[in-house]
This record gives sequence, C-alpha cells and structure tokens, in this order.
Amino acid sequence: MGMSELIDIAPCIDWLNGLEPDMSVKVLTCLDNPKDLVQVSTVSRTWHYIVVENGLCKKLCLRMFPQLSRVAHVVELHDSDAKECADVGSSNSKEWDTLEREHRVYAFLAHACTSFPASDCISGAISASSTDNFPEESINNTLYPSTRVGQRASYWSSKGQKNPAVPEMLTYKLKSDLIIITEINVHPFQAYFQRGQPIYSAAGVRFHMGHAKFPIDVESDPMKESCHDDKFEWAYTSQVFPMAQKDCLQTFKLPEPVLCIGGILQIELVGRVQRQEMDDLFYICVSHVEVKGKSLGPAFSVETNVPSGLFVLKRQTKFNQPSSPENKFNANSTGDLERHVREMLPIVLHGNVVDFEEYYEWDDADYETDEEFVV
Repeated sequence: MGMSELIDIAPCIDWLNGLEPDMSVKVLTCLDNPKDLVQVSTVSRTWHYIVVENGLCKKLCLRMFPQLSRVAHVVELHDSDAKECADVGSSNSKEWDTLEREHRVYAFLAHACTSFPASDCISGAISASSTDNFPEESINNTLYPSTRVGQRASYWSSKGQKNPAVPEMLTYKLKSDLIIITEINVHPFQAYFQRGQPIYSAAGVRFHMGHAKFPIDVESDPMKESCHDDKFEWAYTSQVFPMAQKDCLQTFKLPEPVLCIGGILQIELVGRVQRQEMDDLFYICVSHVEVKGKSLGPAFSVETNVPSGLFVLKRQTKFNQPSSPENKFNANSTGDLERHVREMLPIVLHGNVVDFEEYYEWDDADYETDEEFVV
C-alpha cells in the first residue's frame, strides 16, 4: 500500500480517528516504502504520534533486515568528536525523545538501504585458513580482478590435502560496519601453466557474516591461521551454493539481501574437486573475489562490544568524508539521489549528510487541526 492510496481513501477527513488504535497501527504497518511512512508521519500531529509511538519505522527496518533484531538501542552522534547527545528533562520527555530518535534513525536507515547503487564492498583481506606458497599465492591476490600481474599468475592457493572434504576459509574486512550484501562473486583459478590447464575450484561455497570479537588488523600477516570461529561471531550463515569447475567469475546471489553487522565476511570453500598431478593432492585456488552490496558507512556504524551480545546502532548526523573515486557516483546515480533528497529524506550525497532534523521542524501554522491533511 502506498501513500497515495491512503489519501485516496478519504481526502477530506482524518479517517484514522474513526478507527480503534490497534486498527490504525495495522493499517499504517501495511506501508512498505520508507518514503511513504515518513510522509504519513508529517500529515498531522496525530499521525506523527501514531507512527513514532509504535515504532513503525523500526518495524519496517526489521521486516527488511531481521538482523537488526540484535540492536539494543540507537544513538545519534552530532559532532566530529562523536559524542552522544544526552537526554535531559522529565522521564516522560526522555521516553518520547528516545522514540523520536529511533524514528529518525530507522527512517533514515530504511531510506538509505533503498537509495544507493551496489558496488564492491571489500576493504581488505584478513587471512586464509591455509596458503601453499606465501607470498606468491597470498589471499591478497584475490583482491585484484586480473588473473595475471605482470608476468606472474595472480591467485590464492590452499595447501594440498589428501582428503577432498577438507574445507578452506577466506576472511575479508568490508568497507564499513554496516553493509547490505546482495551477492558474492568468486573466480576459481585455472592453472594455465600446468598440463591440461586444470581448474582448482571448490565443490561449493558457503558465506558467513558477522563481527570480530577483538580488533582485527587487516595489514597483519595473512600466513596466520586467524580464521577460527573463536575470533568471530557470525550473525548470518548462508546455504551451500554449488560451484562449477569453470574458469569464470561465478555469481552467488543470496536469496534476499542480508545486512552484515560488523563488517566481516568469511567465504567457506566446501569440498575439493581437482588433484595436482605432481603430488596427487587436492587443492583449491581462487583468482578473484567480489562482494556486491551497499555500504551504509560512515553515516551509520555499530558498537559490537556490548556485554549482552547485542549491538548499538549509531548514526552520524553531520560529517565530512574525504572525496575519493569509490565515494563518487556516476551522473545517473547522483541525479537519482538528488531527486530523493528533494522529495523527502536526507541521504548521504557526495560524502555529506543533509540534516535530517530540518524535515521535522513543526510549524503550528501548518496544523490548524489534527483532521487537516498537509500534503
């Protein structure tokens, strides 16, 4: 249901007043577009109260990304020192301020999740569960799309195994703490320099997403076997996708977009299919990995070291981000974002956050009665 359908129901009266409170909430919960939900919250004071008190923007985000159920609370950071704005006043005003803050943060988050073009989201390689020849066959080679760098082949190789069932793990740091991932692409390596040009693919792949339990240094020695699960907490684990024994970038599309909270992705390579002729051992080799998604940083970040195991969701309301090629959209994307801004919500545009609060400056002149629509 869209905003226009709600308005068409009764253009001259506030029909919510004729419904029981629970039914009003059920009707507004049918809105599945963040733009529509925010517009509804600006129709009148009554509608704004219903949307905010019942956390409808938060509920919309939870429907979109169930991973957000582990968020304990949200904060807004208002300056470059990243200090949380403290609540002052009575307990009732504090409670309402909390609801308003959640409304703003989740409305902004829901809109941001639908507004940005997807791009490669890998920041760097953390480690591989094994490496045959370091540094020539390091996991760092998988960050480059070419299968050759200069005169050398560019790929990661596992150590050889007699048992083809032994898996391998490749672990990566993503570009921000919050990433919406839609697909992962993996290119198995074809050893063109060996007789028969064998392709060292895996039988299948599985993906784990979550956060590190301790600070991770991306520049650390990739020879360290630091991919053990005791160093990470996985909030999402995918099904096993079959991998073809083909020399191409293979796309593994997730059944639905996943919000990775914590910025860590682990690729589990399940099963080995190719023996190396010279030692009769099974190997897995990968030339390139891509993670397609939408980075929500630096506008959003999370604090994961909460004793309860939950997260704190943080929104930076104002910041300046240094310009770089990866932060620039193409002309068409920029035009789409500018149109979104003009229509209703602030979003991150060219590295700047438009102030959300200016959309919620209430003017009594605009609200003569709760029954009057202002659209």
